[in-house]
Amino acid sequence: MNENITSGRLYVVATPIGNLEDITLRARRVLENVSLIACEDTRHTVKLLSHLGISTPLTSYYREKEQLKTARLLKKLQNGLDIALVTDAGTPSLSDPGAVLIREARAADIPVIPVPGPSALTAAVSVAGLETNGFFFGGFPPVKKGMREKFFQRLATLPYPLVFYESPRRIASSLKLCQAVFGDRRAMLFKELTKLHENCFRGRLSEILTQIGDSIRGELVFIIFPPGESNEQPPDNLRELLSWYKKQPGMSLKDAVGRISEDLNLPRGKVYREALAVWKTED
Repeated sequence: MNENITSGRLYVVATPIGNLEDITLRARRVLENVSLIACEDTRHTVKLLSHLGISTPLTSYYREKEQLKTARLLKKLQNGLDIALVTDAGTPSLSDPGAVLIREARAADIPVIPVPGPSALTAAVSVAGLETNGFFFGGFPPVKKGMREKFFQRLATLPYPLVFYESPRRIASSLKLCQAVFGDRRAMLFKELTKLHENCFRGRLSEILTQIGDSIRGELVFIIFPPGESNEQPPDNLRELLSWYKKQPGMSLKDAVGRISEDLNLPRGKVYREALAVWKTED
């Protein structure tokens, strides 16, 4: 390689997940000025570029050819070309192709520059009303039912909201598996975020299954709430509060004590002694 050649830059560009108005000014400028755009499906990305009046050359970069395409794109970057990486919608490498090229570019000391923007994950979480500082993102659950069930079982004890993407073909099966593994927890299912037919289904898993029926179309994000979260308001009295927590699916004495002592700023020992009495008398 010619030592006088400065390597190009790899821009990881988020694109609209539905509404084309969500493109950022910076993303538009980058897509217009790079030498090449690597995209999941050229047929999809050309629609966005046509809408924006951009004529930058395209090359496909999809999951099945990631290794082969990475080698070719890496060579172009090393020869000084700036390349933008995009997926069909949202942010690359979040349950979409991109991670392989990003790793190899960094290993070759090629600058990798994020151009943040739309994401179905952050869009769903932002309007879910999560009363927590954290959540678990599981991406797309495994396709095979047995592996999917084991995947959900490993997450059953996590005390966080669980966020997933899912295909319309598998959503009913996944929700039924979740109900079997997690119990009939409260959940939300977002369909076609930012698009014309955007919708949100809310309720227990069993209720959402009834709402969506046998068929549903479009891009889907679903959130399963922790076992202690409920639409019911907990009572003020400590003993009644402990009794309420005890009835929540998956709630242990230890978890209840921890939450109440923290929420009400009460001594943990006092709450624990009261909890022992409640758990013993109500068994």
